[in-house]
Amino acid sequence: MRWLLLLAFVCTAARAEPAPVALIAVDGPIGPASADYVHRGLERAAKAGAQLVVLRMDTPGGLDSSMRAIIKDILASPVPVAAYVAPSGARAASAGTYILYASHLAAMALGTNLGAATPVSLFSSKPSNEKKEDAGPDAMTRKVVNDASAYIRGLAQLRGRNADWAERAVREAVSLSADEALKQKVIDVVAADVPQLLERIDGKVLDLNGKKITLSTHGAATTAFDPDWRTRFLAVITDPSIAYVLLLVGIYGLIFEFMNPGLVMPGVAGAVALLIALYALHLLPVSFAGLALILLGIGLMTAEVFLPTYGSLGIGGAIAFVVGSVMLIDTDIPGFGVPLPLIVGIAAASAAFLIGIAALALRARRRPVVSGRENLIGAAGEVLEDFAGEGWARVQGETWRVRSAAPLKAGQRVSVAAVDGLVLQVNRVNGA
Repeated sequence: MRWLLLLAFVCTAARAEPAPVALIAVDGPIGPASADYVHRGLERAAKAGAQLVVLRMDTPGGLDSSMRAIIKDILASPVPVAAYVAPSGARAASAGTYILYASHLAAMALGTNLGAATPVSLFSSKPSNEKKEDAGPDAMTRKVVNDASAYIRGLAQLRGRNADWAERAVREAVSLSADEALKQKVIDVVAADVPQLLERIDGKVLDLNGKKITLSTHGAATTAFDPDWRTRFLAVITDPSIAYVLLLVGIYGLIFEFMNPGLVMPGVAGAVALLIALYALHLLPVSFAGLALILLGIGLMTAEVFLPTYGSLGIGGAIAFVVGSVMLIDTDIPGFGVPLPLIVGIAAASAAFLIGIAALALRARRRPVVSGRENLIGAAGEVLEDFAGEGWARVQGETWRVRSAAPLKAGQRVSVAAVDGLVLQVNRVNGA
């Protein structure tokens, strides 16, 4: 009897302490930082022995490469993933819809929506279901739409969800609310918050890479995995505006160092900023034509400082700089573009800076020479000793070795006719 009681106590304790649930929150556009965060979060969840990862999303979409990286991680994850669109008012548009379909379990909160999964760059074309004779999209557009449709349909079939609606979300950019998504078998459950979600999915059987597992989420503890310093740093530098500013800081730092060799600090700071910017741009959809125009614009504005072109190079450089900056990030996805006010502001500041340098240089050229070799020519001096050929004289308060064709005596006044290294060629002043 005693053994039976002990066994019942052990079973009750085991039931009362289910494996923890990991919580990963993705807010905002899907980008390289989001992909890195999800990848690391799934790894940490597996190491912590979590029975489930809740991927809470509120996103307008994002980059195709980052979305596919997240989906690959979900498909290969040793821990099942429940994609959850929350809180109320959130959305899983575009890339978020693909991720929702790829997850082992899909959930939404009331007042949320998903869909509009057509590639954003294709919105300028007509829908792909139009007849060819009605000026439909070109071959490249059809290829991209067909590829995206096949991709999301494959994910839907893998998870046993509504594949027809998934294809419509790509081809027709349709959307669904939470209730409608549940009715059309696009998602598995509707829940107001994470605790209610865990209550409603308790006991569900999921297919994890061919193996059936049963969730035991009733009363399970949740552990939030916050982004680490690497992910936070990546999120900062892959912001298109930050990457754009770092690129310009790097270029201007190197230019300033080349114009003033030996300062070191501008060159070091510029090199570091430029390398970070290039790494960030490598992860973003960059137009190399835009980058080339930015470099050309900076080069032309810099040349304006040294060449007397009366502003033609500077104006052309400013135009190339602005056009290249607008073209730099090659996507129309919300959250992945350089704001036009920032571009105009930096272009104006760059032009003003270079014009200011040119004005200072021009003013410096007009000033009389106050030091150096040129200032010695014609300067007056006084002979310090009697000599014939070479001797010593005081010129501008300094003692110089001087050379004269005629013998000179101490105290006589002379003027400098030429400079030969460290020896001054002098002539006696008439009447001295």
